Amino acid sequence: MQGNENTGNILHISPDGAILKMKSIQKAGNDMKAQKMQREMDMLHGGIVGNLLMLALPLAMTGILQQLFNAADVAVVGSYVGKHAMGAVGSNSPIVNLLVNFFVGISLGANILISQHIGKGSLDIIRKAVHTSVIIALSGGLLMAVAGQFAAAPVIAALGVPDTEYDMAVLYLRIYLAGLPVILLYNFESALFRSMGDTRTPLLALAGSGIVNVALNLFFVRGLHMSVEGVAIATVVSNTLSSGILFLLLCKSKQTVRIEPRKLRVDGESLREILRLGLPAGIQGMVFSLANICVQSAINSLGTDILAASSAAYNLEAFTYCIINSFGQACTTMVGQNCGAGKIDRCRKALGISLLSGGLSFGTVAVLILVFSHPLLMLFMKKEDSAAVLDYSLIRLHYIFFAHIFSLFVEVLSGYLRGFGMSAVPAACSLVFICGTRIVWVYEVFPKLHSFAGLMTVYPVSLGITALVIAAACFLFRKQPATVRA
Repeated sequence: MQGNENTGNILHISPDGAILKMKSIQKAGNDMKAQKMQREMDMLHGGIVGNLLMLALPLAMTGILQQLFNAADVAVVGSYVGKHAMGAVGSNSPIVNLLVNFFVGISLGANILISQHIGKGSLDIIRKAVHTSVIIALSGGLLMAVAGQFAAAPVIAALGVPDTEYDMAVLYLRIYLAGLPVILLYNFESALFRSMGDTRTPLLALAGSGIVNVALNLFFVRGLHMSVEGVAIATVVSNTLSSGILFLLLCKSKQTVRIEPRKLRVDGESLREILRLGLPAGIQGMVFSLANICVQSAINSLGTDILAASSAAYNLEAFTYCIINSFGQACTTMVGQNCGAGKIDRCRKALGISLLSGGLSFGTVAVLILVFSHPLLMLFMKKEDSAAVLDYSLIRLHYIFFAHIFSLFVEVLSGYLRGFGMSAVPAACSLVFICGTRIVWVYEVFPKLHSFAGLMTVYPVSLGITALVIAAACFLFRKQPATVRA
């Protein structure tokens, strides 16, 4: 009986021939798996501009929606409770960002690892990394939720939050931290979708849960006359909804990246790689937050009006940062997949396109916010509070938008290096030059100036220095990526 080559039969006279034929069939099978994965999230072919925008714009919209819902918390308590409640919620932002940014950075490690192996076609490694990521999110969130109940009061006290806001700030933080497991799960699930090039699904899940968040804000605060605890509970409920939706979709998915509940366990090698790639990014995110905690403590010392003004302005400036950050994350995914496939030229083109597209997008939104700054800021305060608060809010917006020019280079260049697996370089730069500069400024320069404008100057100074250093690092490593994980 004679086998047909095209049917995959392996009857040969020579055992060596049979082995060669088996290897050929195995290689063909692996190639088919790789082609299937590339069709699912094709960052390896076609126009870079279109692919990058398809990644970045939904990411930007996701960040903007998240910020809109956070802004809704501040707007509702500011409008129906008053500036003290608004200041209490705003004073929590650096602490919340510190914890969330740390785990978002680790989730970026999962994004990088899976993206690179999508480019290589390594199905087994992808599956192990997916399930390990879910366990990291849930266990890390649970640990932080428990620890946070004991740490909330001393942390708020250490920030120097005024007595008028202290109790409300502690209450808000405790409730928010109780929801960390589902908050972190959503961010890790979003990273899994991003690794496939799918940024649309997390956006839709967030949009649905965000509507619930706003409705619950109004119900708890206006309807039940609750204060900061109402918006905190609404945030936890909405995050539970969004993370649950993504979990179910990943369980039902037929694509390469999916969750199989029976296989939810930690794989040691995947854990090590996720931490190797993601921990530096997490540390970098924490550095931003730690530095901002120092700045926030200085803001708190300037009184309730400036505290409320800073909180209101933060909710607008965060929109532009979401855009900047989205192009950094899109660059990471694009570079990660193409690095895994050995397409280094496409990686370098993605860097330039990310900077140009991100700059145009950020600039457009920043101009619109400045043009309509007065009515936008009034959304976050009572009319009787606005006279003293509004001018300080505008001061912050002008300084921060100037600083975001440098932030664009920091985020995109960092994303480029992470895509090649070099996460430690941008993390080290941020640790030394962002955190270091801001700490020195707060404790050495600010006491001499003791003005809000003088304090805000730290943002363009620290980000400008860091952008120059990371750009120099990219230049020094310009030849190395060709051999990294290719």
